[in-house]
Amino acid sequence: MDEPMRKMIAEAYDETVSEAMAQGHPPEKAHGEGIIAAAMFLSSMTGVEDAAARAKVESLGLEPN
Repeated sequence: MDEPMRKMIAEAYDETVSEAMAQGHPPEKAHGEGIIAAAMFLSSMTGVEDAAARAKVESLGLEPN
C-alpha cells in the first residue's frame, strides 16, 4: 500500500472516530467504527474483499486521538 492510500485510510478512520466521539461513544466503540469505515473505504477503492481490507486497516495500528 502506498503512502497516499495510507493517508486516505487514516483520514477516513480519524473522521469517523471524531464523529463517533462527538456523539458520545466511548473510545473503544469509536475505534471499531473507524476501523469499519476505513476498511469499507479501502475495499471500495481497491476491490479488496471486506475481511482482507479490515485486516490491512488493522495492521496500520490506528488509534483514537
